Amino acid sequence: MTSFIGANLTKTYTTAQLATDGSAPGVGDRYVDQDGKQYRFVQYNSGAGAVAAAVGNFCYYYAPSGASAGATTVVTSDLSDSAGVGAGVLQAVITSGDYGWIQTWGTATLTTALTAGADGNALTPVGSTDGTLDVSALVTDHICAIAVDASAKIVFVTCP
Repeated sequence: MTSFIGANLTKTYTTAQLATDGSAPGVGDRYVDQDGKQYRFVQYNSGAGAVAAAVGNFCYYYAPSGASAGATTVVTSDLSDSAGVGAGVLQAVITSGDYGWIQTWGTATLTTALTAGADGNALTPVGSTDGTLDVSALVTDHICAIAVDASAKIVFVTCP
């Protein structure tokens, strides 16, 4: 993992660019901005449902057909190709197979509304739709955010 100052959170990279661009982050690298928000550099996979990445949408750790193989550097917004574990909020439109940043900690405004919830609710991918979150109903749900202002789509992200 590399430490560096000033990440370009909206820049995306192809596999070829990662191999040739000496200033490119490494997969799994983390960045903390001046406000304490945390980010992680990952690969995006559109999944079986071909769900395109959208800035401000939630993404989940990629697990084909819901079966996790333990990968934590590949994400998707296709809920059916996840194991219900939230990864973060997309910071750019990342083409499937390419790389970019997700926010993993701190206050964020989502593009897609929560499927349900009120301020203060614990949020999970379980029961939601692609690219967003729902209210946690079970102790076994992965809680990856808290609703700060549910009607305004503002959440506090708490992803690993």
